[in-house]
Amino acid sequence: MKRIYLSLGSNLGNRERLLEGALARLAAAGIRPLRVSPVYETEPLGRRTQPWFLNLVVEAETDLLPRVLLMRIRRIELELGRRRLAPKGPRPMDIDLLLYGDAIIRSPELTVPHPRMTERRFVLAPLADLAPELRHPVDGRPIRELLEATRGQRVRRTHFRPALPA
Repeated sequence: MKRIYLSLGSNLGNRERLLEGALARLAAAGIRPLRVSPVYETEPLGRRTQPWFLNLVVEAETDLLPRVLLMRIRRIELELGRRRLAPKGPRPMDIDLLLYGDAIIRSPELTVPHPRMTERRFVLAPLADLAPELRHPVDGRPIRELLEATRGQRVRRTHFRPALPA
């Protein structure tokens, strides 16, 4: 079993319900959620004229190989209404594979660790809630240290806490 970390985000529709739906679908797709971070409401990066996101990170285990995992994640996004119309545009569900054990993967369809995770407070804040001492596989710094370098981005913790699927 590989320990993985996924970032989930939604800024269209019933964001809370979509996050819960994604967690349930992960469990049904061979991805066993272990822990879920607190949920953060976050300012969009890039296209700022869109609704704010709800973001969380889930720590999970899987036997799926990285490319199969990516295909299952993309299928879940589609099932929840994701359409890739505009880069960095609004979306009902976005799921990113952040870390796959300590693997470093570079292929045309998949890069792990996620190539922009170290620049995104909306990823690092919830990830630091789960694993502050976890080290980035490429640069070796702990997540808590990477989080400190993203201070300018606006994120705020919410009271919403989705349950892990049974």
